[in-house]
Amino acid sequence: MVKKSQRFIQPHSAKEAMLLIQKLFNQYRNAPLTQELLNYHLNLLQRLQGDIKAATIKENNSKQLADLEEMTRVMQSWSGIRFTGKPFPGKLRHFHLVTSPQQHFKRQVHKMHGNGSHRASRH
Repeated sequence: MVKKSQRFIQPHSAKEAMLLIQKLFNQYRNAPLTQELLNYHLNLLQRLQGDIKAATIKENNSKQLADLEEMTRVMQSWSGIRFTGKPFPGKLRHFHLVTSPQQHFKRQVHKMHGNGSHRASRH
């Protein structure tokens, strides 16, 4: 049997809490809008603006405080976008909104025998 205290994740720092909230937000960002989801989202926003912001100020980290404010701003804009029926245009990455995923193509240079300036890429 799992104790009640073991069911919940207890972050040890403000950054760890922000990472956890970012992960949770990215999971539900395009889910159908329900009252339960909206309440959950507002609860996460209250956590960001309350105890996590206080912990960030206590840690005296100005960059993390700026990241927290940016993350809060993006999450506040989520509800307005979702109320209009549109999908959210991106996801949170490093506490900032990333709208278009960067595509990476793997490329290996194949050196052919002969002159070094003639190179072919094999995919």
